[in-house]
Amino acid sequence: MASKKLKSKKDMTVADQKKINAFANANAVFQDLKEEIETKKKEIQDLSDACDDVLLLDDGVNVPYRLGEVFISVDQDEAQAMMEGAKETAESRLTELQSQMEGVQGTMTKLKVDLYGKFGDDINLESEE
Repeated sequence: MASKKLKSKKDMTVADQKKINAFANANAVFQDLKEEIETKKKEIQDLSDACDDVLLLDDGVNVPYRLGEVFISVDQDEAQAMMEGAKETAESRLTELQSQMEGVQGTMTKLKVDLYGKFGDDINLESEE
């Protein structure tokens, strides 16, 4: 009976191991991109909320704006423009990250097809989330 189990196991080649390693690396990049995308989405929402709050202020009130590690006092129009610029930059970066994530996901899908095709249920490539 042990010999039947051994015959049913697929031999793993160096190419198969490279595919498994490539999948693991791609999965790690995918998870990092996923976290960064969530962070960017929160940043965009925070900037949008801040822009709305600045609009509600009385005219002539200076707004503290964080620049690096310090706060500077700017008028409302300048603060609004700075926040809109930061929001556009964040949205641009979000688009880049989503594009990268799609590319990595495509690579992972191709590797999954190849590896599941050879190993079937003997390999698990699904994330544990």
